[in-house]
Order: sequence, then structure tokens, then C-alpha cells
Amino acid sequence: MPRTFVRTFVVPPEAIDGVGHVNNLEYLRWMLDAASEHTAAQGWPVARYVEAGAGWVVRSHAIEYLRPAFAGETIALATWVAAMTRTRSTRKYAFYRPADDALLAQAQTLWVYVDFRTGRLIRIPDDMQAAFEVVPADADALASLRAGWTA
Repeated sequence: MPRTFVRTFVVPPEAIDGVGHVNNLEYLRWMLDAASEHTAAQGWPVARYVEAGAGWVVRSHAIEYLRPAFAGETIALATWVAAMTRTRSTRKYAFYRPADDALLAQAQTLWVYVDFRTGRLIRIPDDMQAAFEVVPADADALASLRAGWTA
């Protein structure tokens, strides 16, 4: 079970906005995709949540843009669970450009676990909590991301 999930992709032309760099909404889309891919890799695909009748809902997002990204560039997006309580989880993200060792953006999402029928917060099941290792130090996650490109 990886502590940090990494998704690598090339920025497509359609992700570019009117000023020539990646549109802010693309970062959010990539974050949600990476979170879904990470949960599926840990044994929790969307179908399992549907079957359980409960799952994650976004409470809030925060994104800090540090450097622009452009079409054709390779980006590594890392995500990890930074905290988990009885009903909530903080997931962090780092967008990294290996070509120049640049951190492009960092972000976090506060997720809450809800009953799909009632919309109320419920306790995160023990087996789900066990599927995700909490990585509280951002530096640890970023170091493992960079190590994958410089090794």
C-alpha cells in the first residue's frame, strides 16, 4: 500500500486557458481524478462506495498556484492522506514538473464521509481507515515524489 499515490500525465492542449497556461479548473479536475484513482488502488473503487451506500463528499478545496504549467509538459501529481478522524479526511496534493524540478502547485481537500441516503456524516469504516496510511508531513510525501524522478 503506497503512502503517496502518484499520477503522471502530459498536459493536453485543451487544458490551456486564454493566457496560454493551464486553466485553474484543470488542477481541480486532476485532483479529483487522482483521489478517485488512489482510493480505487487501495481497494475502494466507486462501485464499492455505491454498494456500501456511503462515501466521500468534498467539504472544501484550497489550491496554491506557484508556477504556471503549459501544454506538452509532463507533470507528476502526488496525493496522500494527511489526516483522518472519525468522519473526515484531509487529502493533500502536489503538482511537480520533473523537467526543472519545480513544484507547480500544492493543494488540499477536506473530505467528509456521508450516508448517501440521508446526506449525514457517518463514521468511516475501520477497514477503510486501515486502507490508507496517514502521511502527516508534507516534506515526506514531496521527498518521495522527487526521489522517483531523480533516482
